[in-house]
Amino acid sequence: MSIKNPDHEDEKENTLGTRVARYGKVSGTMAGLAARLAGEKFLGLKIEREEHAQALMLALGNLKGPLMKIGQILATIPEALPPEYAQAFQQLQSDAPSMGWLFVRRRMKSELGPDWESRFQTFEREAAAAASLGQVHRATGPDGRLLACKLQYPDMQSAIETDLHQLKIIFSIYERYDKAIKTSDIQTELGERLREELDYNREAKHTRLYGHMLSKEPAAHVPEIVPELSTRRLLTSTWLDGQRILSLSDAPLEQRNQIALNMFRAWYVPFYDYGTIHGDPHPGNYTVRDDLSINLLDFGCVRVFPPEFVGGVINLYKALMTGDNALAVHAYETWGFKNLSKEQVETLNIWATFLYGPIMEDKIRIIGHADGGVYGRETAEKVHIRLRELSRENGGISVPREFVFMDRAALGLGSVFIRLSAEINWHRLFNELIENFNVETLRQRQKEALHLFDLNDSTPEKP
Repeated sequence: MSIKNPDHEDEKENTLGTRVARYGKVSGTMAGLAARLAGEKFLGLKIEREEHAQALMLALGNLKGPLMKIGQILATIPEALPPEYAQAFQQLQSDAPSMGWLFVRRRMKSELGPDWESRFQTFEREAAAAASLGQVHRATGPDGRLLACKLQYPDMQSAIETDLHQLKIIFSIYERYDKAIKTSDIQTELGERLREELDYNREAKHTRLYGHMLSKEPAAHVPEIVPELSTRRLLTSTWLDGQRILSLSDAPLEQRNQIALNMFRAWYVPFYDYGTIHGDPHPGNYTVRDDLSINLLDFGCVRVFPPEFVGGVINLYKALMTGDNALAVHAYETWGFKNLSKEQVETLNIWATFLYGPIMEDKIRIIGHADGGVYGRETAEKVHIRLRELSRENGGISVPREFVFMDRAALGLGSVFIRLSAEINWHRLFNELIENFNVETLRQRQKEALHLFDLNDSTPEKP
């Protein structure tokens, strides 16, 4: 079922004026970061990084839009930013300021017509949540159901193109400093995912897909889409009550463990059964119910992987468990790494051993520790330094786009588990998921599900 797409618009998207105005604001913000980092590196100028990082974070937050999300992602890329900036950027998107009632009323009229209020029993003026690309309002539908109405901010298409251009500049500065990692594929991946997040029609399909994939998971809940109250810039779904994860960080250990277990299955059952993953495990994208089950709330950042890629994830686990270096190389190649030297493989294995560490030990344990506020940063920096040394002889490593998405999801979830201080036998939990894994079974199941929800354009090709 398709969401209606009204022809009338009260705002012109992607206008030159909008681009120029935002470009000026974003350029100033990014130029400030670039100038300070360059001055510190080449001129020996000392800057108060923490103070500047906080000011930069506030500037990006006030701009709204995709740069907030990009900044948060940059915080997880090893050495893309100094630790002070990475820690500040992690705060982006969590509590963005919302747009006022005038915007809400104008947007709702544009999307549903002048009589839009008559289509709801109630509609709350104050936003219940606000993030990088839109904000959510509580409402009551004509049938009495509690609803969540997500409104896209104005001119987001322009904002994305402007911000991606600025990201390209920042990455180019980064690559001048450090030749070990090439970022072109990272830029492409981020661009495609951000543009997809503007398509609420597609997000509605992904929401229904997740409802299907998690239908047999009693501890995972997905909202139902209300198509008659949705458009390409307004997505209406049923409201799911729950509380933020941070409010449960002091709960009894048994409860925290159950939340972590439920989150693990909510994210990875779709991946190992359907090759699909929710790529943005930000705390604002889920809530916890009274029974400790999980509500997944946002499906704008979803990735469908080739079945072979999923098989590569499992093969790398087996390779690390058995010391099979040839299988590890095969796994990396399946992921999209190319022309790896022996030394580069050994270095990547250090990072892989860190990522897979919790599932390699058959015992109850915590996931790990957050070094400098970013899970995995210390290990990643050691690996990155070694890759830089090797790159002088073997050329830089091009990071595959699929790896960026998976890495982000794994580190994001790991950070949540650390906040919960959860103690679980991750090894047994993981092995239960992959016990009956078969590439061809996954391929058929994935094909049927994508066809069912009209997502055939998401069908991945073999690498």
